Amino acid sequence: MSNIPKQCIFFVDDEPKIQELVGGIIEKAGFRVSCFASAADCLEKLRTHRCDLLITDVKLPGMSGLELLAEVKRFFPCLSVVVITGYGDIPMAVRAMKAGAADFIEKPLEKQALLSAVKFALEPITATDPLLRRGLTRAEMRVLRLILDGKTNKETALVLHRSMNTIEVHRKHIMRKLGVNNIVDLVKRATSMEIVDPPADE
Repeated sequence: MSNIPKQCIFFVDDEPKIQELVGGIIEKAGFRVSCFASAADCLEKLRTHRCDLLITDVKLPGMSGLELLAEVKRFFPCLSVVVITGYGDIPMAVRAMKAGAADFIEKPLEKQALLSAVKFALEPITATDPLLRRGLTRAEMRVLRLILDGKTNKETALVLHRSMNTIEVHRKHIMRKLGVNNIVDLVKRATSMEIVDPPADE
């Protein structure tokens, strides 16, 4: 019996019947699945729980699926996202893919099309650093902002009142989480994420 943990999939759709249908298909395929009725509930869970793939409907109450995609790509840039819609068209597909979606499929969902999209989206995970699936912590966000401002490790340590060693550890974690190997790529990735300063009370 394998001790390898099942990959975790989050599914967002405000229709209970669709949640039940898709959740069942995904579970039978050997994955763990958590279903959410809103983008806000999904984002809250993402902050504290492991997720290997996010599947979201476009039309949701409150924050839309494309807005959820944008938020996920800001803070969990290496998390694969599959977008589903019953109202799809070419412009929407282009928007989703440009925003970082791994795939785009339309309702009514076909079992094989869904599982193919899941398999495709999860393939890159097998060879990646496990830290890639984690979002940046508040401390790492502060360090990243200072890196983008051109601060050295020493200057960053002085600003944040931390040791050089602590800053170096944060910097290594940031680069691993964002899937980059050098500062040039780090700046490019952070720019595409539109990194902003965390709220002052955080």
